[in-house]
Amino acid sequence: MVLSDLIVETNFSLRSNKSRSILTILGIVIGIASVIVMISIGQGATQDISDNIQSLGTNLLSISPGSNTGLGSMVKGGMGSAETLTIEDAEIIKNNISDIEAVATSISSREQIIVKGQNTNTTIYGIDENYFDVKNVELETGQKIVESNIRLISKVAILGPDTRDNLFGENSNPIGEKIKVGSQQYTVIGVTISKGGTGFGSSDDLIYIPIATAQHYITGSDSVSSIDVQVSEENLMDQVQAKIETLLLVSHGIKNIEEADFNIMNQADIMDTMSSITGTLTLLLASIAGISLIVGGIGIMNMMLITVSERTKEIGLRKSLGAKNKDINNQFLVESVALTFIGGIIGVILGITISTGIESLGIMTTSITSWSIFLSCGVSILTGIIFGYYPAKRAGKLDPIEALRYE
Repeated sequence: MVLSDLIVETNFSLRSNKSRSILTILGIVIGIASVIVMISIGQGATQDISDNIQSLGTNLLSISPGSNTGLGSMVKGGMGSAETLTIEDAEIIKNNISDIEAVATSISSREQIIVKGQNTNTTIYGIDENYFDVKNVELETGQKIVESNIRLISKVAILGPDTRDNLFGENSNPIGEKIKVGSQQYTVIGVTISKGGTGFGSSDDLIYIPIATAQHYITGSDSVSSIDVQVSEENLMDQVQAKIETLLLVSHGIKNIEEADFNIMNQADIMDTMSSITGTLTLLLASIAGISLIVGGIGIMNMMLITVSERTKEIGLRKSLGAKNKDINNQFLVESVALTFIGGIIGVILGITISTGIESLGIMTTSITSWSIFLSCGVSILTGIIFGYYPAKRAGKLDPIEALRYE
């Protein structure tokens, strides 16, 4: 049987059972669309996490107080609660370690903020003059915290855009306005540019004040919550990290690294770990979606078996007229592949539409990759071959005489 005959027969067969064909195709459509949507969500999550980590700065080593607390606290934006790091540690690193661009210190505390009867609970960051440069924080308006603000323990504050909106109204200009943190009033001198992100720990929902002011009026301690070191080149990060570990161990009088009262997080290691986690998440989501594709494939097998039963006499007649087993096999196999191919095309279009809609509505970030589309199309065709093979083989093995007698 030539290809043109197969196409004509397939078209006739599918059209003669429109309702059944549509329902069978629907199973494939749902499966393929689900795979594309789930993969795009997983890829979008990977992209979001990567962007968030990169937005913290480049080539960063983050040193936090206390023993090794693992990745969790870093990812959540939390900083060490122990009091084992000081500004003097930052100065020691700055003066004794080469291959670094800058060192920034910070301290954090969750506080209630009051402005003209409006209040919000947010994180206060006490920072030094290098913090914004090291952490890639830019100003939308106003001025940065400078060395004189720290030296004079100035009561000045820079607001994140979400904090500004909560306290003064959306897109307002709060420069020169007063905010109350605890019993002290601070003058707003700037607003940062939005970095995106929502919820607890978002860099848009913060207030920055001079680190000396935070230590004097809020924490009452000389300790710092974090020391961020910007390395000059990415390939030197491991080398600089080892030098800092050795230097701080000596400075703190500690002989064994297992007893260290500080923890150094390498930005590259964080990125690799998070990529691994999101990759596993994407695979899990795709596997769950793939179950619906398997169900759709079983639906195709079921339909083709019913079709074989219904067309037993037709098969017997074709064989009596000279059709070979492989001709019958090919006919039913092509019908199965056609169902999955049509379903695959519609499923790809639906999956792309849903993924694009999710992102455009601001629900979450999605990322549609070409490999996920090709994978889905390939899987749909493979599904047709795998689940159509048995019914096609069964049709080809029918005895023509018995088939013609079938009622």
